[in-house]
Amino acid sequence: MRVGIAGLGIMGTVFVDRLVGAGHEVAGWNRSPGPAKVAAAKGARIAATPAELTRLADVIITVVTDEKAFPDIYEGPNGLLAGDKGKLFVEMSTVAPPAHEALEKVVKAAGGRFIECPVSGSVAVAREGRCLGFAGGAAEDVDTARPVLDVLCRRVDNVGPVGAGAALKLAINLPLLVYWQALGEALALCEPYKFDPKWLVDLFAESTGGPNALKTRGASIVTSLSGGDVAVTAALDTLSKDTKLMLETAAAQGHASPVIQRVSEAFAEAQAKGFGQLDCSAYPAYFARQGKA
Repeated sequence: MRVGIAGLGIMGTVFVDRLVGAGHEVAGWNRSPGPAKVAAAKGARIAATPAELTRLADVIITVVTDEKAFPDIYEGPNGLLAGDKGKLFVEMSTVAPPAHEALEKVVKAAGGRFIECPVSGSVAVAREGRCLGFAGGAAEDVDTARPVLDVLCRRVDNVGPVGAGAALKLAINLPLLVYWQALGEALALCEPYKFDPKWLVDLFAESTGGPNALKTRGASIVTSLSGGDVAVTAALDTLSKDTKLMLETAAAQGHASPVIQRVSEAFAEAQAKGFGQLDCSAYPAYFARQGKA
């Protein structure tokens, strides 16, 4: 298939790599030229504008930091919707349900087709095509996108109307974000005893409370506990943004979310101290040692 990707950040570039490797014809667009050059080196044709990207593709994926980018990318004289009509757009960003619901109306009013498919999975998981995809939208449109989505995900579920996928992505991620905070607090209890980091993480992973994150991120956690630097794949800034989306969605549904509220506050405190670009796997070690020499 001819696939366009608007937003060539870390995840967008991984998508380019996988789709080119699977034999799809891939075009890309990004606001800044640096990531576009990386995507071009991986085999993507680079469009000059979002409108040109639409003309080069049959299915267009958008993956951006937040919903503030939607008007610039989709609307306007050079936006995605100014390209050929009738194309299928697959929005894969992590946003609150109303953002996808509003964007669906904009796309359909312009004569396009729209589904959402946010994914759960780290960059390492995405490189292996093992993400979970939460597709919201008409069944026929999800089926049209499946040859693309199946390259990116090990499982894609059509979870209902547009908005359901966004809600499920936040729900799936919520316990993980709570865990990063909980692990930091647990490590703080261990800090005075200076346990061997690898032994400690392995022990946590073997426990009944050890989540899958300890297996996929264990090596990075050990590195951070040992004082080493961890490459940023999911920055605290992004996690903090997601906690706010979770709280916003909970409030819209009329219920409180006190645990993620406190996690959001703890993340904001770390950001205020200049740790916004800390990787999620390094956050527990930071929290365990904060305020100590």
